[in-house]
Amino acid sequence: MNLAVDLPQASLFEPVARIYGEPLETLPFDLYIPPDALEIMLDAFEGPLDLLLYLIRKANVDILDIPMAPLTRQYLDYVEAMRASNLELAAEYLVMAAMLIEIKSRMLLPRPKLPGDDETEDPRAELVRRLMEYEQMKLAGQRLNAMPQAEREFFWVETLLEKSLIERLPEVSAADLRDAWMAVVRQAALKRNHKISREELSVREHMGIILRALQEKGGFVQFETLFDPAMGPPGLVVHFIAMLELGREKLIRITQTEAFAPIYVNLCDGEEEAMLEEGDGGEPDQESA
Repeated sequence: MNLAVDLPQASLFEPVARIYGEPLETLPFDLYIPPDALEIMLDAFEGPLDLLLYLIRKANVDILDIPMAPLTRQYLDYVEAMRASNLELAAEYLVMAAMLIEIKSRMLLPRPKLPGDDETEDPRAELVRRLMEYEQMKLAGQRLNAMPQAEREFFWVETLLEKSLIERLPEVSAADLRDAWMAVVRQAALKRNHKISREELSVREHMGIILRALQEKGGFVQFETLFDPAMGPPGLVVHFIAMLELGREKLIRITQTEAFAPIYVNLCDGEEEAMLEEGDGGEPDQESA
């Protein structure tokens, strides 16, 4: 029986290979391919945990109940193939292979229960924990990689704008509004009307008040006790002027023992009675402030 196969016309003239862009229609009879011409690098995995996770998912087994015997055999086959090509790359995989063999050996040995323990520890527990953590991190990395990235899914667009055409207004904060309001309040306070009343105060009258106070307190008192804050600023000023006038007329003596020490006021001998009479009978409007 003869079978006729209709091949496309273009496929009959396709070259078997191209060398430096030139088509090669037939293979040379003296073609020699060395054994190491084709090198396969088994570096598609990011580490031993990635390889274990791939083997488990490929076999469709539960990660909480890993069959150690077939998993260890498949893992060792991969490591053996990798050692033939890249010994340095297989170093970290050999550590994991030793761990798998140790777990497999511990599972083959009898595990007696200790008194007080409900169940014995599974030798695969630490490996399962590391695999589950690695899988979570790998899935998180894949989700991040699926997000749009600059220079991959989109590109930044730059435009030239004239700065003179863009008017940027300053932002107003709560502190700026508070300062503006306080400035308005200060301006209103400056323009408020002030009513000034005139009060006549007699220096001679205050001189008599000071002399009477000295007599009542024994003739020797501290400077601050002769002033009453209830007089107000005008009264205190006139009271102080009256004290200076008494000192100028040598009716009182103002003393201090040392620098920064308390100041004392005392009466001079034989002068206070005459001044008291003058202070009582004098006219208030003759010397006033």
